Amino acid sequence: MDDALLRSLTPSVLAVLVRRGADFAAAEDAVQEALIEAVRVWPGDPPRGAKGWLVTVAWRKFLDATRADAARRRREDVVDEEPPPGPASAVDDTLQLYFLCAHPSLTPSSAVALTLRAVGGLTTRQIARAYLVPEATMAQRISRAKRTVAGVRFDRPGDVATVLRVLYLVFNEGYSGDVDLAAEAIRLTRQLAARYDHPEVRGLLALMLLHHARSAARTAPDGGLVPLAEQDRGRWDTRLIAEGVHILQAALARDRLGEFQAQAAIAALHADARTAEETDWVQIVEWYDELLRLNDSPVVRLNRAVAVGEADGPRAGLAALAELDAGLPRHSAVAAYLHERDGDPVTAARLYTEAAGKASSLAERDHLTRQAARLNTHRSR
Repeated sequence: MDDALLRSLTPSVLAVLVRRGADFAAAEDAVQEALIEAVRVWPGDPPRGAKGWLVTVAWRKFLDATRADAARRRREDVVDEEPPPGPASAVDDTLQLYFLCAHPSLTPSSAVALTLRAVGGLTTRQIARAYLVPEATMAQRISRAKRTVAGVRFDRPGDVATVLRVLYLVFNEGYSGDVDLAAEAIRLTRQLAARYDHPEVRGLLALMLLHHARSAARTAPDGGLVPLAEQDRGRWDTRLIAEGVHILQAALARDRLGEFQAQAAIAALHADARTAEETDWVQIVEWYDELLRLNDSPVVRLNRAVAVGEADGPRAGLAALAELDAGLPRHSAVAAYLHERDGDPVTAARLYTEAAGKASSLAERDHLTRQAARLNTHRSR
């Protein structure tokens, strides 16, 4: 049984059912039942067309469930006749499914959770672990999101800005999840760029490519995180960097700057430096200033504080950091780094330990714990 094939087909099959008029939650249940049936049947009787088989079985499962539920007889207007079996359409509905999951009424966290569940194939437990929340809490969040999009038809225009935001969140989640969603997010963003001629769409694509170019160097052999400054830049994908820079330059030439373009420009400056010491931090600070004019968020200010600390010294970075809420995610980690650079290992070790307790992923928690242990070990010698 090819689990990878089943995982790759799931979004398209789900999208077909929703496009035919099935309720999102009911469609997902039907697809899951079809997948179970595939695991049972395919080893002894593999189908000629995997997608077509799954669509046919999932649709029958949906019809069976609908007809069995007397309280939902009104659905028969859209399910009164089963489409004839045959080859499934080759159209990739995955991007359209993103438009559904990225419904404007959903919060970003709910949208990305729903997308990870429906499109990425992660279990509720996996998503809850990624967000460090109880499984029951995540289950409620996903259920609310499903109810919100239950009445949305597939032919309803989607919100491109929301899709961009969710694609970016899914791309980021792909770095630390059990499933490689980063490459899939790039594939879908390429489709979006082909459909919408907008500099921000291309800015997001450039940003993803520039970040993804560093993916091979982000993780140590033991699975630990490798900070940007310590990465082996010889392992960066120069082809992806060149493509990302080319797309970014074309987007910036349109003179319609957006936040994804500004973020991509920062990533391009990191990619352009042959060593960490050669990074043009002064220009990076300038781009963060541009980004603040577009999105004056605490997260942007936090990242800018790091850049200021590199460009003007750790005390300047700490001064910028002091203007922000100490409860902000990663605040303690940034403060620890700047205090260490300022020659205060005691405070840095304490802050690294504090940051580890607030980490958003197990990999980040392990990395911060190791940083604290490194400084404490050094002090005890």
